[in-house]
Amino acid sequence: MTVSNPLDPAALDAALENVHRAGVPGLFAEVRDGDRVWRGAAGVADTATGRPVTADMRHRVGSITKTFTAAAVLRQVERGTIGLDTPIGRYLPELVPGARGAAITVRMLVNHTSGLAEYLPYAYPSLKSFPDLTGTRPESLDDHRFTRFDSADLIRMGVTAPPVGAPGGTPGFYSNTNYLLLGALLERVTGTTAEHCVTRDVIEPAGLRDTELPTGPHLHGPHPRMYEAWFGMIDPPRDYSDYDMSWVGPAGALISTVADLNRFYGLLLAGEIVTPSSLAEMRRTVPVVSQEGKTIAYGLGLHPMETPGRDTFWGHGGTVWGAGALSAVRADGGRRVSVAVNLQRWSGFDASGRPRPHPIDDALAAFHRLAMYG
Repeated sequence: MTVSNPLDPAALDAALENVHRAGVPGLFAEVRDGDRVWRGAAGVADTATGRPVTADMRHRVGSITKTFTAAAVLRQVERGTIGLDTPIGRYLPELVPGARGAAITVRMLVNHTSGLAEYLPYAYPSLKSFPDLTGTRPESLDDHRFTRFDSADLIRMGVTAPPVGAPGGTPGFYSNTNYLLLGALLERVTGTTAEHCVTRDVIEPAGLRDTELPTGPHLHGPHPRMYEAWFGMIDPPRDYSDYDMSWVGPAGALISTVADLNRFYGLLLAGEIVTPSSLAEMRRTVPVVSQEGKTIAYGLGLHPMETPGRDTFWGHGGTVWGAGALSAVRADGGRRVSVAVNLQRWSGFDASGRPRPHPIDDALAAFHRLAMYG
């Protein structure tokens, strides 16, 4: 039985402030519990001017985009234009040719069990040692600030790279290549852009007024600067809020607000974005190795966040250069949490090459626990 602890605004304010004090320039959040709503912000949107961050700001939310793209794919499945278990080679033979195109299904792309490699280390030369982060350098982040990537070129990098697994094998391996292919699939079956398709079929029906898939490098409306530290290699952290997001497109380019994210995930979990049967498919999980090297349960653009003895939450996290976000909704939809931060990759490495524990990690985890469980 779900036991909902009432919102404690003072405790939430203090927990948010603790994350700022631990080293995040600015962060903001919204927590909803039934009809009660708390919004909070701590710190600055701009370290140069001291402009304060506010809870209504628009922000880059990274891989939270994947839930939106997955929902758009499921909408097409419901219309009969996409088969979830149809090989991708039937739709996009030029992008995934031959035996792999015949073996990799749409479902395998959505739940990261395609075996396709991540394209990022091929698109960004200074990241070529990925997933060995200690061998990476941040120079490519500046080199590609205003690069307009062609999605098909990025897909080819991932498809031609050595595979990370067999199609349908588990654990799967999280790869942005999968979601660029889903964007190309949406374009092929709808005759419009992936951005337009996700906007028409997901963002607009959900009534999200501050959410968009951008086509240019700039954010419009109130937003924070977004500071990237790249594991301590960029010191002081550099502002990447102006950035051409074609490098990640339907896998991670979304701009939103914490209020819009809570609204979206609440509607999704209520079966109001996709049908209840499609939602059931989204919640069927398989083990997937995340980009941080952890094995998580992953569905179709959704994953559960579980704490022993506590209610399960569903949602997604996201990170792009300088910006991070997390959205989680309790399985019954009663409690919704979204938080955004304007610093990324704040930890340096320890002697074994792993990111060193940082006070931000503990403070953010404490905020998440309080926001989710009271």
